[in-house]
Amino acid sequence: MLSDIVAYLTCPVCGTDLTLDRGSGGSVRCASDHSFDVARQGYVNLLTGGAHAGTADTAAMVEARAAFLAQGHFASLATLLAEHMATVTTSPGGPGSPGGPGLIVDGGAGTGYYLSAALDRCPLAIGAALDVSKFAARRAARAHPRIGAVVADLWGRLPIRSGAAHVILNVFAPRNAAEFRRILRPDGALLVVTPTARHLQEVVRPLQLLSVDNDKTQQVDAALGERFGLVDRDEHEIAPLLSHPAVETLVRMGPSAWHRTPEDIRRRLADLADPVPVTASFTVSIYQPIR
Repeated sequence: MLSDIVAYLTCPVCGTDLTLDRGSGGSVRCASDHSFDVARQGYVNLLTGGAHAGTADTAAMVEARAAFLAQGHFASLATLLAEHMATVTTSPGGPGSPGGPGLIVDGGAGTGYYLSAALDRCPLAIGAALDVSKFAARRAARAHPRIGAVVADLWGRLPIRSGAAHVILNVFAPRNAAEFRRILRPDGALLVVTPTARHLQEVVRPLQLLSVDNDKTQQVDAALGERFGLVDRDEHEIAPLLSHPAVETLVRMGPSAWHRTPEDIRRRLADLADPVPVTASFTVSIYQPIR
């Protein structure tokens, strides 16, 4: 719930702490009287005028992601991430609250699927789901009772107190190294999941989807390198058999949805076996802040 994380939120206008005002339908407010309404779905929109909202996932993309993930195709990745986070949150405690719940910030949370799995595995943690899409925030706000969802721009200043996060989760999402370092505790951890060049290789060329660079992992290391040091890395691959409708849903939930119509996807799928054997390939990297 939003009330679980509001103590860690800051005003996107002046940077001061926010408090929850339950009157007038609910809002969050700072000492300078900047106020932001809480949507009836339970999330708060903290975007400002200069936000990069144009690349936000659409309602159709979020619906497709929710449908695909609900079928369990990436469940083993969610389990792996939850196990990693259980390991790095063995001594939870929020800043100024010794023994209190640890804060997991999911930067680019989407529907809250991976954050929910982490919270199930970490009963003393609470989760802040940040996403630039209001449609994603609507889903994330209801994904788990210990999630508070916030519409925020990952490329801007994050509306989170400095040093508040015990763990930052970043799955297939933009990475703001400076802001991640600011909001993360000195003893915290950053978990990043990126696709490898093998990801969806069986359908990338036939469906003319966006591909992953061979040096994707090196690019991520370089982008984070001034502020974070790599402490662990592994690759996780699964090989689901996907029906044509499942492949179409998979395409519609990702960045290729901006470039391919459903009709085009179906036409190209007609030339493939049904079901399609697909490789889902991920790199899971764990970083710690450089002090």
